[in-house]
Amino acid sequence: TPSALEFMREALEKITEEELTAIVAELRFKSQRVQHMFAPKTLLEFDESKFRALLRSIFSTRRRAAQVMALIEADNFRDAAGGLLHGTAPLSERFDTFVARLEPLDLSTRCDLAGECLHYWDFERYWLWTRWMWDPERNTGSLPLVTIQEYDLQGETPGLTYLKVGEAMAFVNGVGEAAGFQHGGRGLLGTDVYLACVYVVYLYTVTR
Repeated sequence: TPSALEFMREALEKITEEELTAIVAELRFKSQRVQHMFAPKTLLEFDESKFRALLRSIFSTRRRAAQVMALIEADNFRDAAGGLLHGTAPLSERFDTFVARLEPLDLSTRCDLAGECLHYWDFERYWLWTRWMWDPERNTGSLPLVTIQEYDLQGETPGLTYLKVGEAMAFVNGVGEAAGFQHGGRGLLGTDVYLACVYVVYLYTVTR
């Protein structure tokens, strides 16, 4: 908790409470767009323009939308996302199936896309996992900075790793609500913004 509070103190020297609240509001709006895009009634309307819009709203694919679309067709992504969000298999299995269907994209991008779709489809039920939160290949990210060193974030498959990231997110979210370092909004969206602040402080410290 002291480490987590120190990260937020440093972040608040660069960003205001009002700006943090505005970011959380934008994330809620992003969630509304994703919910409409992948609702069962509108999922069949998913086409290249919607695929491009989705990719442009995701940090890791924003500047690479054309490259991703050259490798993955919109209808293939639609079917993969439909199984991920509306399937009945256990979550880790749905995650792994989604990741497998998006080859030949690199694994980090596939996991980012899965985490984004799940989280913004239902941010109260599913959590975000992006490489800036936890990158298994480089053992870096904001989550290890605010969890105890013994916390294991590595799973045998991407789906099992997603579950372990979820445990860490629940821990950070719970501590944040108790300690009051969730600025801009409570719940997982507030935790998302907090972890983004942590990573920015980390990057600033390293590059400085």
